[in-house]
Order: sequence, then structure tokens, then C-alpha cells
Amino acid sequence: MRRFFRGAFIVWVVFRYGLDELVLSGFRNPVVRAVRGVITIGRRLDTPRGQRLREALERLGPIFVKFGQVLSTRRDLLPLDIAEELAKLQDRVPPFPSAVAVATIERAFGKPLSAVFATFEQAPVASASIAQVHFAVLKDGREVAVKVLRPGMLPVIEKDLDLMRMMAGWVEKLSADGRRLKPREVVAEFDKYLHDELDLMREASNATQLRRNMEDLQLVLIPEMYWDYCRTDVLVMQRMKGLPVNQVDRLRAAGVDIPKLARDGVTIFFTQVFRDGFFHADMHPGNIQVSVEPETFGRYISLDFGIVGTLTQFDKEYLAQNFTAFFRRDYKRVAELHIESGWVPPETRVDELEAAIRAVCEPYFDRPLKEISLGLVLMRLFQTSRRFHVEIQPQLVLLQKTLLNIEGLGRELDPDLDLWSTAKPFLEKWMLEQVGPKKFWSQLKAEAPLYAKLLPELPRLLHDYLRQRPTDLRREVQDLVREQRRTNRLLQGLIYGGLGFVLGLLFMQMYLRVGLW
Repeated sequence: MRRFFRGAFIVWVVFRYGLDELVLSGFRNPVVRAVRGVITIGRRLDTPRGQRLREALERLGPIFVKFGQVLSTRRDLLPLDIAEELAKLQDRVPPFPSAVAVATIERAFGKPLSAVFATFEQAPVASASIAQVHFAVLKDGREVAVKVLRPGMLPVIEKDLDLMRMMAGWVEKLSADGRRLKPREVVAEFDKYLHDELDLMREASNATQLRRNMEDLQLVLIPEMYWDYCRTDVLVMQRMKGLPVNQVDRLRAAGVDIPKLARDGVTIFFTQVFRDGFFHADMHPGNIQVSVEPETFGRYISLDFGIVGTLTQFDKEYLAQNFTAFFRRDYKRVAELHIESGWVPPETRVDELEAAIRAVCEPYFDRPLKEISLGLVLMRLFQTSRRFHVEIQPQLVLLQKTLLNIEGLGRELDPDLDLWSTAKPFLEKWMLEQVGPKKFWSQLKAEAPLYAKLLPELPRLLHDYLRQRPTDLRREVQDLVREQRRTNRLLQGLIYGGLGFVLGLLFMQMYLRVGLW
């Protein structure tokens, strides 16, 4: 019943905000246009379509808001008016009352607000789908940002996820393509990451890990978490000062090197993915700023670490080999990797898969980013994968989402950026490190504790082996000798039989020749 009522509510929102009319308006068929005219009778739909879509997503809740956030980065795929409205979802979701935020903070710390902060700004500076942020100053004078979780989030998310699980089950039952896409596993991944976002202590630990990983790169700033003031529903962190990354004109006026900024973004992404296997997976413009402080001028500032992606060593090596093969245009190797990994059936012909991948990717090389739509490339690759029964890997869904975020960000900063040539040297260097002496030395150091424990035990183990094994060895040797004798007799029989057959043929030949003569 809960699913039914939630589904009914979604249908009501679709009609309330005229999203059905928004979809049908794209059809030119007279019948469809007539249906559109009938269903819009008596409804006032004079509000701009982008605003209607944004308000509908806000009304439907956090999962739909996140969907709108992803769409907002794809200005190449959306009309400008819709993209502009959806961009407001990144950090301008309607806030909840400040009194509720204050009550949450006081409940979390068990003391009045004035006992924790010297000053606290009641008006939030940013409001997103899961939480909102207030600026404050601690008693010791440190400037901080206070993130407060929206109240009542868990029941709303559970309802939507329940509905998504039901729809995923329908897709798997009704469509062969749906089974290949593993929608239930994808929903399970989404479930995991959404619940992770509801625990701000987990977000704090994610931020700390990313800060430690990226410290030596000197390209990105990540706020310090103040653990004494962190709770599951309240997070206090270092206040960061910068300009939003999508305000390119302001960045350019401040003297920021925009092309370098775009290249640095690619470097940061590939470093997090392939070096660390731990990456910021919610990189829409609302979570990315650029520092204009003199000591850190031009560096990225990352915010909101509720969603991070992780990759195993196998995933990293497989993806790096795929990317490297793509950049070298070695489509045969790409096809072989898909078969080796089990992503396509083993009976797939390498030459056919190679030709299909080449047809998709070759037209996009040597073009600037402004002439490439990664969304279009992924769509064509999806059509190709359907033909070859490629299985979608749920653990890579976040990586695909983040890659689309990166493309949208790069398109805004520098449309002339060549994504391929920027990433190729990094990946080739990474691959060299995986097979060179540096990798061997790092693995040796990682295994050193095991060797240190095993080496002192080797003399005793060898002594025990020598004392206990002779009897067993004699038995094994005797069995081996018996088997060898049996094999020799069989071979002798075959040889004698073969010789007899040959001699018999020679005798018959001689007999026939003599008789004929």
C-alpha cells in the first residue's frame, strides 16, 4: 500500500506541474498533439517549463532532486532554459526553518547554541537535498561551516527506494535488456550511497581520507573536519572561501587561468580514480569552488563528501587498460578486455566487437570537448553493448555518473579542452608504475610483515618435512613406477601392433607383385 500511495503521489505531481504536457510537446504526430490538447484542458500551465520541472523534482523529494542535479550538468543535452532552472537544485533547494536547524544542533550537542559557538548565522548559506549549511565561529575564534541534516529524511528515502525496487523488478521481468542492466543491483548501490549520506560522521571520515590522499597533489583543498563537533546529524568543518566553479566570468576577472583549471580538474579526477581508487562521486558545480586566497590561488575546493566511490585493484587495472587502449585506438585490445573480464559472453567474436567499438569511438578523436558529447558516445556504446549482451557492472555506476559530471564541468570551463590528450599521459604513467620496479618494491614492502613472520619458521618447517616425508615419498615413487610400467607396456603393444600392421602391408605388396610377375 505504501508503494501504491507513493506511486499515486508521483502521478499527481506529474499532472500537477504539467510534466506530461512537457513530454508530449516534443512530438509532432497529430494524434499525440490532439491527446496533449485534451489532457491539458482546465489546467493552467503558463509557468515556464524549466521552473515547473524544477518545482516538481523538489516536491518529489531528495532522490528526484539528485536526478535533477545530474541533469543540470548536461547543458549540451538540455534546452538552455531547463538547464538554468535545474542548476538551482545544486545549492538552492528551499531551506528548512532555521529554528529546526538550531534545535537539531542543540539536541546533538546537549547544550545551548551559545555554549558551542561564539556567533551563528541563522540564515543558511547553502541548501541542498539532504542538508543545509550555516556559517559560524567557534569559541576559540575558528571560522566554521555547520552542516545540519534535513529532518525526516529517512522515511521519504525509504518510500522512494521501495518504489524503485518494485520498478526494477518489473524491468527485469519484462525486458531482456533490463536483466542485462541489472536494475535491482543498481538500486541496491543507490540505496547504500543514499543511506551513507544520512550519516554525517561517515561524510566526515570520507573528507578526511580524501584530504590525506590529495595533500601532496597541491591542486585541491578539502576542509578539515573538527571531530569534537561532529555528530551523525551535525557536521562542523573548516570554512572554505572561494568562488563557485561555474561562475567563469568572475574567475577570469579574478585572474584564474581557466584552461589550466580545466586540465587540473581532469588530473584530480584520474588521480582519485586510478591512483587511490577512492573518488569524490558528487562533483556537480554546487560542490566545487575555486580558491582566490593568495596562498592557495587557483586551487579547487571540494565540498560535500556524502557520496564517494571506491574501486578494487582489479577494477582500476581493468579500467586503466581500457582507457589506455581507447586513447591508443587499440580497439582490438578493448574487445579482448571485455571478453577477458566476463562482461561479454566468451563466444563473442573479437573482430566483430572490435569493429563495433571502432565505429562508435573513432569519429570523436582529435576533437575538442565542445564537439564531443560523452552522453551521445555512451548512448551509442549502450546500443552496441545491447547487441553483444554486455553486462552492466553496478559498482561502476557512480564512476559513470562522476565522469558525466566532469565532462559537464570541463565543458563550462574550457570547451576547447582535449579530454583524451590530457588524460592519456597520466594513464600511461600509471600503467608503467603498475608493472615497473616501483610497483614491485611497493608490493614487496606490503608483504614484508608476512615474510618477517614466515622466515624464522622455515628451518623448523623444513626439518619437519624431511623427517615426515620419506615414507610418503617412497610410496608415491612406487606408485609412479607402477604407472610408468603400465604405460610402457601399453606403448610397447601399440608399437608392436603398428610394426605388425606395416610388415603385413609390405608382405601383401610383395606377394601381389610376385604373383603378378
